[in-house]
Amino acid sequence: MANKQKLELTWIGKENRPRLEPRILLEDPAKSYHAPHRVSKNDIFDNRLIFGDNLLALKALEHEFAGKVKCVFIDPPYNTGSAFQHYDDGVEHSIWLGLIRDRLELIKNLLSNGGSLWISIDDDESHYLKVLCDEIFGRMNFINNVIWENPSLDPGTGVHQKLK
Repeated sequence: MANKQKLELTWIGKENRPRLEPRILLEDPAKSYHAPHRVSKNDIFDNRLIFGDNLLALKALEHEFAGKVKCVFIDPPYNTGSAFQHYDDGVEHSIWLGLIRDRLELIKNLLSNGGSLWISIDDDESHYLKVLCDEIFGRMNFINNVIWENPSLDPGTGVHQKLK
């Protein structure tokens, strides 16, 4: 039997993976808000806003929601070094790939068969992210790119311009 090879993205440290134990989410009543009553019989009261590390939060959701999530939207660090102070943005490229890969694998476990993943990213990492998603989700599952051009950015510098 021939050894089947596949095209894949490689980087330094790709084999390094965090060891994650199962997690339990605990409600903080001081940060919780519940509507006082249902407006319609179809209201869903189980929305959650989770404070904490997103990798650990995804791991905690896995037990209850594996295979049940219809849509996921993520806005990962663009890895440009220009995001918020508490964001891991501008890390070494191979570290960024490892961080994103670990989260995408957990998201894959959460998605239902018809579920979709939407990712907001810029050109600095978009092509590597596409290949990584092809590896995790399968290239045949990619649907399309949606490109948004910000009219307040100078196309030459990427700097915000004041709109008139």
